[in-house]
Amino acid sequence: MKPFDVYPLFDIEITKGRGCYTYDKNGVEYLDMYGGHAVISIGHSHPYYIQKMEEQMEKLVFYSNSVQNSLQVKLAEKLGKLSGYEDYSLFLINSGAEANENALKLASFHTGRKKVVAFSKSFHGRTSAAVRVTDNPNIVAPLNEDLDVEFLPLNDIQAVKEALKNKDVCAVIIEGIQGVGGIRVPEPEFLKSLREVCTATGTILILDEIQSGYGRSGKFFAHQHAGIRPDMITTAKGMGNGFPIGGVLISPLFKPVHGMLGTTFGGNHLACSAAIAVLDVMKGEKLVENAATVGSYLIKKLNAFPQIKEIRGMGLMIGIEMNEPVKQLRNNLLFEQKVFTGASGTHVIRLLPPLNISKQDADLFLSRFSNALNS
Repeated sequence: MKPFDVYPLFDIEITKGRGCYTYDKNGVEYLDMYGGHAVISIGHSHPYYIQKMEEQMEKLVFYSNSVQNSLQVKLAEKLGKLSGYEDYSLFLINSGAEANENALKLASFHTGRKKVVAFSKSFHGRTSAAVRVTDNPNIVAPLNEDLDVEFLPLNDIQAVKEALKNKDVCAVIIEGIQGVGGIRVPEPEFLKSLREVCTATGTILILDEIQSGYGRSGKFFAHQHAGIRPDMITTAKGMGNGFPIGGVLISPLFKPVHGMLGTTFGGNHLACSAAIAVLDVMKGEKLVENAATVGSYLIKKLNAFPQIKEIRGMGLMIGIEMNEPVKQLRNNLLFEQKVFTGASGTHVIRLLPPLNISKQDADLFLSRFSNALNS
């Protein structure tokens, strides 16, 4: 048997990491400006994280939802305090797609409606609200055919009002910052108006913060820049610093009923230990503030490059749009300059470095980026 070949792979085998750096099997060092799709929030091999994971591994217990698990309670309390959502509840699962599926299911249960509104170039995992954002028609297909999803232009509040006027839409789902769709930021006034129209029509507002959350934007969640509070928030990626875990933050609007939602692996002891360690490090090392500071520095410096068409994003979620396709530039960065980056479409380089990146690391990236542009 061999792996099912659905991912294009670079001919590089990474065997270890430390902080913002990774190392291949030959010992070559790479500056990691991508963090595995925003997964690495507190840096590779953080010693506190390793300690907490090893302590839990020694106990070798795995019961997630059939018995009391004080780690779930501890995680919910810490997440509530650090995010500013202490009055919300937390449902734990394993991934972002699972988080969005459960949020949409809960919205449909609550409202008795089946329609969903999402936005052009959005990406919500391989879910009911997935939208094809590439030219390959096989890449994304809805998993839940019970829901009828309509995609509207981002930042067009009149289109939203028209779609919601009959009060038959169960949920509007929107990313705090679009990731796969090119690092596009919803306008604050649009988000405020979206909150108002959802409230007026009894529509559930779901903020997908799977990539843009957990401090990446310079606030704990990207939507907090607009000063709104959604009905549900979905999270994953940076939540476990590489260990699979996801969650739905659920407002007091919803009343839990036994059997309403379910999961086998969600909220297991090891996942909770990983997530608690991440929150402890984020708080202790002020990584949300660091994301804001270093992110602003990077964006300012990148805006000075005349070859760049546009810089988009906030904090350490940055899109570098070029006038030409970026495939060769990314190859130059990786194979010549030893820098990992991501991409959004054909013309945008995506930066999602660990939140503990230093100004010195940022300067190193800027130097190598300049070299790659001129090679």
